[in-house]
Amino acid sequence: MTVSLQDRLVTGATGARAEHVESAAPAAARPRRRWLDFGQTLDWRQRLLLGSAGWLVFFAGWYLAANAGLAPDRLFPGPLQVLAALQELFFEKAFLGDVLASVRRILVSFGLAVSLALPLGLLMGAFARVDGVLNPFLGACRYLPAPAFIPLLLMWLGTGDSQKIALLLIGVVFFLSIMLADVTRQVPAAFVETAKTLGGGRRAVLWTVVFRHSLPGYLDTCRQMLAVSWTYLVIAEIVAATDGIGAMMMRAKRFVHVDDIMAGIVTIGLLGLALDALFRVLHRWWFPYLRGGHQ
Repeated sequence: MTVSLQDRLVTGATGARAEHVESAAPAAARPRRRWLDFGQTLDWRQRLLLGSAGWLVFFAGWYLAANAGLAPDRLFPGPLQVLAALQELFFEKAFLGDVLASVRRILVSFGLAVSLALPLGLLMGAFARVDGVLNPFLGACRYLPAPAFIPLLLMWLGTGDSQKIALLLIGVVFFLSIMLADVTRQVPAAFVETAKTLGGGRRAVLWTVVFRHSLPGYLDTCRQMLAVSWTYLVIAEIVAATDGIGAMMMRAKRFVHVDDIMAGIVTIGLLGLALDALFRVLHRWWFPYLRGGHQ
């Protein structure tokens, strides 16, 4: 059907009036952009700005509290005193050796924890019978306080690195196994059934579907559990230790060097942030297809 010129003019005029009415709508009727709202996404610039603001507020509060006379300077040093103590530790007291010893213990113990927890979590999450056997035992073990094993580990392994690495391993491996099993259970059943329909055997489905689908979640879980390993570091190094960040903090306690103790705490925090950032970079590098949904 042919559209007449008059119909075209009427349609154009109606559309123009609609656009004019829409543009003239009051601002109150439009959705406002709020500083806090659900479902917001931030780019890297906004994250950097907000993160820097949070750190500035923390250090400003610390500085004001330290200079408010609430406690003697020796017992509550400010950020500048702690920074000076950190510089002295590295350049005059060979603190770098202690840091490297602690990092080595963390990496070795966490590597052992992952090598044990990953196959357990994979099998528990994929097969209900394996989960039925292991979950009650591992679920109970994760409630055991790792420091309670220190007397036994000292008698069994002595005072060397083996005892400290074993304590760090016990503090992480049970939680990590359960969490990795939870990640494995999130594999859609449709993926497994499709692979079996296409002729995939049990081993092939486990490796090519279940394991590979769970890899991003595995890496993210390991990133979170690495923080738990750092929390046990000082406990592992305060007992019969001659090196490490925890040993330095115990030496500083004997001489009431609170600035050195706080410098050790800051060092642990910075090392943890560095390793956390490394895990995030690896996640973005290995799984770029998840970049939009991973924070």
